[in-house]
Amino acid sequence: MSAGQVAHTGPLPRDARIYVAGDRGLVGGAIRRRLEADGFTNLITRRSAELDLRDQAAVRTFFREERPEYVFLAAAKVGGILANSTYPAQFLYDNLMIATNVIHAAHESGVRKLLNLGSSCIYPRMAPQPLKEEYLLTGPLEETNRAYAVAKIAAIELCDHYRAQYGADFISGMPTNLYGPGDNFDLKGSHVLPALMRKMVEAQEAGAAQVEVWGSGTPLREFLYVEDLAEACLYLMEQVSEPGPINIGTGEDLTIRELAELIADVVGFEGDLVFDASKPDGTPRKLMDVSKLTGLGWSARTGLREGIERTFAWFMQERAAGNIRS
Repeated sequence: MSAGQVAHTGPLPRDARIYVAGDRGLVGGAIRRRLEADGFTNLITRRSAELDLRDQAAVRTFFREERPEYVFLAAAKVGGILANSTYPAQFLYDNLMIATNVIHAAHESGVRKLLNLGSSCIYPRMAPQPLKEEYLLTGPLEETNRAYAVAKIAAIELCDHYRAQYGADFISGMPTNLYGPGDNFDLKGSHVLPALMRKMVEAQEAGAAQVEVWGSGTPLREFLYVEDLAEACLYLMEQVSEPGPINIGTGEDLTIRELAELIADVVGFEGDLVFDASKPDGTPRKLMDVSKLTGLGWSARTGLREGIERTFAWFMQERAAGNIRS
């Protein structure tokens, strides 16, 4: 560690001022629920309409006035292959600005510790599997989400260099593909798991004979239940202080075809699955090596089927309440 640098490990005080950036999203919402369940009483949140994290002046004013001690940086512009391919400039700009403004303001205002959250897409497209942390920046990125990945890599570099230059205790966690309560089920911007779930629910209700699945069905993907991620984030915040990304996942994957079949079984859809190989597959495989985090003392607990069943129950409840539009 550099001169003057102080590591902050150990339990967070239950009355600590904690800012959860992006608490209305899938990840931030799960972190907020975990902190509330664990008895943290001084959480700071803002809707995007109240605080635009792309606005440097607004972010600096917010940090100066609120003086958070700990920050979970879960705010991001996210989406699947379609969204990333359609709006690459927006994904790059928005995520760069969010990370730059929050990390710098956290440094300026003396935040004790910050956890920056990224994504498994930071790793090279053809990196050896499973993906180890040291593979970062060793090869070309997957083209379909390169803009997003570059922004997330920049955020890791910011945290590491603020640690090296200023002694800031800023760390980075890299989750694998996430799903769970609070996910985005809009077919124009959602990831594969919620998109398939919604398609199958609507096909079943319409009596449709088949559901189309993007791609060949052969890519391998790993999925982490978002409530497990929230538990991992609190663990990292309390127990870990080191540079570089730390992978967060299950260490297990399956093909998109197997995923679609599992979702169909949970939903009760008995029609055919038709794979459209003209659509992009994305990276052939993205399996995280989670041995580093496991060695530090944390591992995921929720199995994929159990997590999908919980997510399906949440989706149907929210849909019945009119919170998910057709």
